[in-house]
Amino acid sequence: MVSLSQSPATPEDHRSDELAAGLPAGAAATLARALTQARALYGDAQLGTGESTLGHALGMAAIAAALNLDLETRVAALLFACPSHLAAARERLEADFGSAVAQLVGGLERLNGLRLLTRQQSGDEVKTQAETLRKMLLAMVEDIRVVLLRLASRTQSLRHFTDRAEQEEERQGFARESLEIYAPLANRLGVWQLKWELEDLSFRFLEPATYKRIARMLDEKRVGREQFIAAAIARLKSELSAAGIAGEVFGRPKHIYSIWSKMRGKNLDFEEIYDVRALRVLVDDVKDCYTALGLVHHLWQPISGEFDDYIAHPKANDYRSLHTAVTIEDGRALEVQIRTREMHAHAELGVAAHWRYKEGAVRSDAVYDDKIAWLRQLLSWRDEITDSEEWVAQYKRAALDDTIYIVTPQGRVIDLARGATPIDFAYRVHTDLGHRCRGARVDGHLVPLNTPLASGQSVEIIAAKQGGPSRDWLSAPGYLATSRARQKVKQWFAAQEAAEVLASGRALIGRELQRGGQTQANIEELAAKLGFKGADELYAAAGHGELGARQLQVALRGSVETLPAEPEIQTRAAKSGDSGGRVLIVGMDKLLTQLGRCCKPAPPDPIAGFVTRGRGVSIHRLECSNYRNMLAKNPERAIGAEWGGGAEGKLYPVDLVVDATDRQGLLRDISEVLSREKVNVTAVKTLSRANEARMAFTVELSGLAQLQRIVTLVRQVPGVVTVSRAGP
Repeated sequence: MVSLSQSPATPEDHRSDELAAGLPAGAAATLARALTQARALYGDAQLGTGESTLGHALGMAAIAAALNLDLETRVAALLFACPSHLAAARERLEADFGSAVAQLVGGLERLNGLRLLTRQQSGDEVKTQAETLRKMLLAMVEDIRVVLLRLASRTQSLRHFTDRAEQEEERQGFARESLEIYAPLANRLGVWQLKWELEDLSFRFLEPATYKRIARMLDEKRVGREQFIAAAIARLKSELSAAGIAGEVFGRPKHIYSIWSKMRGKNLDFEEIYDVRALRVLVDDVKDCYTALGLVHHLWQPISGEFDDYIAHPKANDYRSLHTAVTIEDGRALEVQIRTREMHAHAELGVAAHWRYKEGAVRSDAVYDDKIAWLRQLLSWRDEITDSEEWVAQYKRAALDDTIYIVTPQGRVIDLARGATPIDFAYRVHTDLGHRCRGARVDGHLVPLNTPLASGQSVEIIAAKQGGPSRDWLSAPGYLATSRARQKVKQWFAAQEAAEVLASGRALIGRELQRGGQTQANIEELAAKLGFKGADELYAAAGHGELGARQLQVALRGSVETLPAEPEIQTRAAKSGDSGGRVLIVGMDKLLTQLGRCCKPAPPDPIAGFVTRGRGVSIHRLECSNYRNMLAKNPERAIGAEWGGGAEGKLYPVDLVVDATDRQGLLRDISEVLSREKVNVTAVKTLSRANEARMAFTVELSGLAQLQRIVTLVRQVPGVVTVSRAGP
């Protein structure tokens, strides 16, 4: 193993001088030292593509030099493969070349780990995932120079494949991936040199026959086209000068992939592509744009339907320019673009939405667009910023810190809000997977479900065959970071509660039907008779306590006279009589009443009535939240009520909630207290968690006096913390 710190420096050679082009004095010596160490490390090693590792490093460094990137980036290009050839590479790189180079090489190694991920996609899948993958590439780096090195590496790989016809299948895979992911990424970052080369080389490998045909047509007419453009430039410059306009005129190159895209998109033949021969005119202000347009149309015949005024009517991405196509004297077409220098700078820099327009995407994210615009500005400023630390600091201001990108076991990329956990990831993949989530592996290691995830991690969910979420996910902090997952969990519990209410109502109605010998009764007809739309609504009303046994019997037997003669209601005038009625309704007589099961009123609770549809009057405690909600929606249906003389001596269901420290025999001890007091218990529900117990009892009591005694006695049971009456 070769140590960087021990690698002897060699004299500068001509290659290091070339790689140092545009850098301050002394940079060539540093590059020569890096190149010497790269040679010693790599030797005759080859990459998976068959390319020499050293050759690939030199190619990357040359591209970095062509992009006028800084010294640190060029050194990192030469030493990109150090982590796979050198132990403790980061520490040794930092010792020899500084922390910036070590960080660039480390970041590049991390991005290289995505190669298998991006190649797992194919066909339609790569198109749907390409946008997320491009965002992921940007989000995973702290320094934009890492992305530029990745683009340089991919460009060098495609150059290597140019003479490797025997690797047809492999180079097609590289080309497809480059066309879908890396070329658009170069486009959005403004690295036009690499964008065009990536597209043309990829197109050459994917569509060799079409590529050669277009290349041949371009080559056959190259000399004539260059002469044609030169003559047109000279003539237009002369006219602009005569009109007193200070303008620049230059030819606009057209690349093979771009020509093919236009031919395919507009269903045109090669001869019909106007901008194979194209000029661009830059002037000082908008007035000069239209003056120059008039001169162009005066010189040459405009082609009908080929004029676009994007100054008066900018594109959605705020692109502004005048586009026209004209016919020259010899009948050939020429495209001319006219814009101000400010418009040109904007077009080259672009608003972030510009790359979405060019790539055919339809979705827009303003925040993300602003960040990409900032990144593109940083790239355009790289020539002006001599201090690389300032450049890195400015990039970090635009860090993509609001989204993380997580990889599924199948190789798909899922975007989530920063801070998301494995549970959020599971719900993002599929709601059912979220419900059944019981554990997670991140990069192959088991982690707690409240572990925050980071971009680039691979997450596998361990799921039960059936089951649902835990209430802890909602109550305990750190389990759910996204509103989507939280909403899904709440919906699950709401559905479970609704199912429990339906089951309770179904059981209640079933008992009443059995008691009345009406087990064969038609439930739908019974629901209609009671004013409900269907059986489920009937069951829900029974489960919520809005429908009592007496109302069911009335509906089943057809009239109240067939039922026991015990009166349920009396008017206020009957208050002084000897009736056995339990509830008095103000101003009414002989009304069907029922005690609300939601709040279970018992004397002397302050009460009120609510007139239901077809089910008489429902009696509630004044503090009942269900009653208040119903009253807010239908205040006209409220009716006064109070306890009558017949209420004394009756038993009323009351819900008690006991919170205690869990221990063996706790339920037995509480039950003994209730038994000694001759209290009938009709239902018990217990829940134990982490040495804490909550018990819900439904007991039958004669009133609040007995309730207060029971509360006092139960509170004296060892381990009991609180005893309270339940109610909405």
